[in-house]
Amino acid sequence: MEESLRHILLDGASAIGIPLGAEAPSLFDAYQRELLLWNRRINLVSERSSHQIMVRHFLDSLTAAPWVANPTGLLIDIGSGGGFPGIPLRIVLPDLQVWLVESSRKKTSFLSHVVRTLGLQGVSVIRERVEVLIGEKACAGCFDTVISRAAFKLPDLLKMASFFLKPGGRLIAMKGADVQEEMEEAEAVLKMAGMSQAACRDVSLPGINLSRKIIAYDRLSG
Repeated sequence: MEESLRHILLDGASAIGIPLGAEAPSLFDAYQRELLLWNRRINLVSERSSHQIMVRHFLDSLTAAPWVANPTGLLIDIGSGGGFPGIPLRIVLPDLQVWLVESSRKKTSFLSHVVRTLGLQGVSVIRERVEVLIGEKACAGCFDTVISRAAFKLPDLLKMASFFLKPGGRLIAMKGADVQEEMEEAEAVLKMAGMSQAACRDVSLPGINLSRKIIAYDRLSG
């Protein structure tokens, strides 16, 4: 990894309070190389954000780490795309078990390749529409954490999470700054979904003008 990029990663992770293990920089370096290589053929990241992968994708994904319900439990990343936030979270939480759910065949080919290349144990790549998984009894109430990065509207996410989550489990929604209308719409389905809002936090990233929110909801027990 270039020294400048290494500093961006280490300093940025420190700024958001996420300790990186000794292997993490080399894993993120390998991940970035594969992203750029595959991005020539598959639209994994935008041309603009491809120049700021460390911040816009890796560090952004890591902002969710403090909200993961159980760092040794099972997390499902819905609409994983290029692996965000599931793969960065697995790199910094090595005991986390992760399902990366993505309906695109090309993107799941990339995800499977990256998981093999990085040697990530406990990561499963699922090529399926999430609506189909909701019909699978084996997935009901199995997950400690459901996470999605700007892939679905909050009311839809809440309904999905109520199926996947264990009692006491957590939904982490990574959203843009302008999400007030979605949050108001989500209020209408909270009771039906058996969920309650646990947190709403503004997120800032080092060196770029990017604002977003992390909204957490917990699955009620009983």
